[in-house]
Amino acid sequence: MAEQLHLQASSREERYQELYPQLQSLTCRETNLIANLANAAAALRQAFDFFWVGFYLVEGDELVLGPFQGDIACTRIARGRGVCGTSWLTGKTLVVPDVDAFPGHIACSSASRSEIVVPLRDTAGEIVGVLDIDSDQLSDFSEEVDRPALEQIALLLAPLFSKVKQ
Repeated sequence: MAEQLHLQASSREERYQELYPQLQSLTCRETNLIANLANAAAALRQAFDFFWVGFYLVEGDELVLGPFQGDIACTRIARGRGVCGTSWLTGKTLVVPDVDAFPGHIACSSASRSEIVVPLRDTAGEIVGVLDIDSDQLSDFSEEVDRPALEQIALLLAPLFSKVKQ
């Protein structure tokens, strides 16, 4: 993949289908975890014009801000705190239609209205971080389209974490 995306689909589901092989091509040749995560965040933001896209990486009992695209973000999140910390604690993808209704939501930006967080696992199945995506629109993420597509992208990234010890 040259340093640009080729996306023509208008539906979100088809756009994920177009994006996936381009992310696969982009990450298969690069061995640096940070470079791959940075490009994955940029590609997701560019493809869908999300408000914020980024990665938080496990460091001890906290998630620490990794590569992202968007406004300045919270730097550290405790396990079980907010949407990201809860996704890490439960090991499950969380789709939050209205972040103001989520108990303990961490408001890094008041413009964030909905959110999806996907746990990232290495090839041994250990959670090593989360993919966090925020929208400035309510109910912008779906269980039917965004969740499976982003979980597939998380699986694509898994081998990258197995090459690196944090």
